Amino acid sequence: MTTHDLAAIVDLERYPIHDLESEAGQALLARVRGELREVGACDLRGFLREEAIDASVASALAVRDQAFRTQSGHDIEFSGVDPATRAEGDPLRVQVRSAKEGTAYDRVPADNPARLLYESDALLRFVGAALEVEPIYRQDDPLGAFNLMYYAPGDELGWHFDNSHFVVTVLLQAPAAGGTFEFVPMLRTEDDRNDAGVASLLAGTYPGVRTMSGEPGTLALFRGHWSPHRVTPVEGDRDRVNAVLSFANRPGAHLSAEAYRLFYG
Repeated sequence: MTTHDLAAIVDLERYPIHDLESEAGQALLARVRGELREVGACDLRGFLREEAIDASVASALAVRDQAFRTQSGHDIEFSGVDPATRAEGDPLRVQVRSAKEGTAYDRVPADNPARLLYESDALLRFVGAALEVEPIYRQDDPLGAFNLMYYAPGDELGWHFDNSHFVVTVLLQAPAAGGTFEFVPMLRTEDDRNDAGVASLLAGTYPGVRTMSGEPGTLALFRGHWSPHRVTPVEGDRDRVNAVLSFANRPGAHLSAEAYRLFYG
């Protein structure tokens, strides 16, 4: 992708991902890295241009009928273990609800601007530098590398920790109400599962919940392995639509067979 083509999708004056060695590019990286180190999350509002947002939404809605719907109860780790087998007081006994639809990579039109952004080398370099994951690769999965997600009224994504260490998303369409991305920075660490904190979060009493931008066109980078997060139930008559861009720290990364079953049937 040429810089001219990229500039039709991304506000490069504000976010010079094509020129990371420049003074503005270095300042952008410093800002993003700082926020990721401090709270494990960073959102870049106005990353996509309005025309690219509109075209991405139109493209996403055109293939909505090819999306696969998932609706399930699960614990905060998506462990799949019967909660009745857990000890009393274990927060993994608590079940939350997730309901959404997703269109797989192979069904997303090749000219969708959000997909073109994902496939650009400039974004790949920026994400790797921002997350300080080098080398970094686009996920080599024909279904899971890039997904469009739809949350209809009543849909939500329950509290969970990610298996992967980072996630990159672009919000394309905000709902009329609800559909807020909430998270808790570093509730767990490698050395501390913090079951008391997890239990408080699931009970709705944890005081440290934060939110990320609900503005369409926002690129979000998030470290969700230690930071639980959710999307609150969508309200009103407009769906929440976002793109999930999947990267990996090794070449040839694929989803597991269980993930295929869960997300694509």
